[in-house]
Amino acid sequence: MKDKITLSSLERMKSAGEKIAVLTAYDAGFARLAEAAGVEVILVGDSLCMVVQGHDSTLPVTVQEMVYHTAMVNRGCHRPLLVADMPFMSHGTPRQALDNAGRLMKEGGAHMVKLEGGHAQVETVRHLTDRAVPVCAHLGLLPQSIHQLGGYKVQGRDSHSAERILNEANELQEAGAQMLVLECVPELLATEISLALDIPVIGIGAGRGCDGQVLVLHDMLGITPGKVPSFSRNFMEKENSVEDAMRAFVEAVHRGEFPAEEHCFQ
Repeated sequence: MKDKITLSSLERMKSAGEKIAVLTAYDAGFARLAEAAGVEVILVGDSLCMVVQGHDSTLPVTVQEMVYHTAMVNRGCHRPLLVADMPFMSHGTPRQALDNAGRLMKEGGAHMVKLEGGHAQVETVRHLTDRAVPVCAHLGLLPQSIHQLGGYKVQGRDSHSAERILNEANELQEAGAQMLVLECVPELLATEISLALDIPVIGIGAGRGCDGQVLVLHDMLGITPGKVPSFSRNFMEKENSVEDAMRAFVEAVHRGEFPAEEHCFQ
């Protein structure tokens, strides 16, 4: 078996210009396949609320449900870095965030937690990282803030909001965040942020200049009901098995072939 992926591994990949492949998974079986396909990071996303539980947003999923799914994924894989989403209203205060992050790590086996938000989360990120909880920040489109944003819209297209996202990325890194997910932002902004930060920047609908790419498993397999995000690609379409589709995704990310121009926002 190859060496276990750590945050230091991802930092070395960024420094070497090697792309990082990230997939979501929600149970042991798919986690096992993702590991075999060579992903560096598995994200137990709150997206499970939509693609597994059938809700129309990520808001209803609970901490207990995230712990449950994280533990299943943890039992199914050994090499990838395991990141767990902190669900809506689980990190309203630094103390609440620490309690819930502790559950995701101790009961679920997560190596890192991911939380959405910019300037308002800086104190929480610092509180967690000062207490040995690794944090992945998340900027751009924030699904947990969908009602506040008024829908699933590209963020950072005007100069004011672009500058705000860049400043928040720097603030979060300074507060101790060791990875950042950028969702649905223009490619030029995402590239600027990726170059400005020392930590790995993982894009989803954020263009080709990020240090890595993440897709929701069901989108990547083409089994999401209804409209599929324009930044996604059905990797199952030309493959004969789920593992082959995952491997095709990983190879496309590593070679810099995904995302392509049609998956990017300008």
